[in-house]
Amino acid sequence: MKHQAVHELTSNGKNQVLVQHKSLKLVLLFSLSTLVLVTVFIPIIFSSTSTTYYYSILFQNINSIPPSNSYNITTTTTTTNLSSSSSSSSSTSNISSSSTYKKKHCDIFTGDWVPNPEAPYYTNETCWVIHEHQNCIKYGRPDTEFMKWRWKPDGCELPIFDPAQFLELVSGKSMAFVGDSVSRNQMQSLICLLSRVEYPKDVSYTQDDRFKRYIYTTYNFTMATFWTPYLVKSSESDANRPVDIGYYNLYVDEFDEAWTTQIEEFDYVIISAGHWFFRPLVVYEKGQLVGCHYCLKDNVKDLDLVMYHGYRKAFRTAFKAINSLKNYKGVTYLRTFAPSHFDGVWNRGANCVRTKPFRSNETHLEGQQLEFYLTQVQEFREAEREGRKKGLKFRLLDTTKAMLMRPDGHPSRYGHWPQQNVTLSNDCVHWCLPGPIDSLNDFLLEMLKNEPLISAEEEEKKKMGYSNIDRKFFLVKKY
Repeated sequence: MKHQAVHELTSNGKNQVLVQHKSLKLVLLFSLSTLVLVTVFIPIIFSSTSTTYYYSILFQNINSIPPSNSYNITTTTTTTNLSSSSSSSSSTSNISSSSTYKKKHCDIFTGDWVPNPEAPYYTNETCWVIHEHQNCIKYGRPDTEFMKWRWKPDGCELPIFDPAQFLELVSGKSMAFVGDSVSRNQMQSLICLLSRVEYPKDVSYTQDDRFKRYIYTTYNFTMATFWTPYLVKSSESDANRPVDIGYYNLYVDEFDEAWTTQIEEFDYVIISAGHWFFRPLVVYEKGQLVGCHYCLKDNVKDLDLVMYHGYRKAFRTAFKAINSLKNYKGVTYLRTFAPSHFDGVWNRGANCVRTKPFRSNETHLEGQQLEFYLTQVQEFREAEREGRKKGLKFRLLDTTKAMLMRPDGHPSRYGHWPQQNVTLSNDCVHWCLPGPIDSLNDFLLEMLKNEPLISAEEEEKKKMGYSNIDRKFFLVKKY
């Protein structure tokens, strides 16, 4: 019996070893099959765009800077189990305890332009704030299709701007547009869109059109614009020289106090800049001459690298100014670079004559404009990290791709009479009003509506130990 028991124990041990070896082989075989399935067969099923995104999620380092489409809207789908049927609703009110909630994130900055026959929602005759060089209809632009498009994100809808809803959201608050003339262009668009509900009262402290302030008395909402084409301290070398010959001195590590001393009181600050950096400029840092861009000065290095360095340092200094404000508690938005669409050199007769938008697969950022976009987003991310330490909120109004696809929306030669002598004979920088720039405020309103959700999500992730730049990897993206 003893030998039999030992024999059975030995046999069982051998069997167990064999089973373990077989199990290990099965596990290895299953793991290898899964890896092949995940990395080879699934991507083949998806489209090329989908495959690119699939690999980016599978292999991208979660701590790297995310792509541009990091800010998303959140819709809540509510499913309630009833005795006879199941229903879905976008409303979250009066939900029973048996309801389940599913969060769906949608990247509102990736999509295409689609026809919108109901547009425009104001005219050059109903909105008095339109500047002459943006008044394309007044100056004889023959086509009107450029006004009849709306932005359609992939996988969801971006609602058309609702002026009453906007004014209710910002009631008792204030908003500042900080930047160049394209920044002012967006504010003028916003005033025109809101004119269907109320006209503002001009309460500007100065007669200078570059620094305007308005109040919507019914809603106690203040809106202001601060002219700062370089975001930092600058001076014109010779104000009497033509703008395409003269240059600007740029002090990239010094605050432009024309706006940095004024924004502490504002609830929302929308910052943007770009096009002035293509002009002739001389860059100074720490009181020393760094170099220049297209300045034609003797014994001064004239390089594109100087322009890129100036651009990066300007945004870094601007964000530093915001983060250094003691009493500022507002939300800072970076409205990303809005590309121009010159078909050549801007001051040598170049034009923009296209009359329809590009499709998303017909154009892409490249060259200097791509470098500008990447630079400002990188500086934004760093400022966001620093600002978070003080409890400040930074948001990316990432509209570059959408505006890149609208070469049809500029005044071109329809911003003045043909016989007028103007510096920019064909304007492919600013935007017609009404026109594509109105959609920037569609984006803005959607982000304002979702601010409570975005803030709550950030707080939740903060408790979990995640940073804001991880947000991309918690989203569901559809193609």
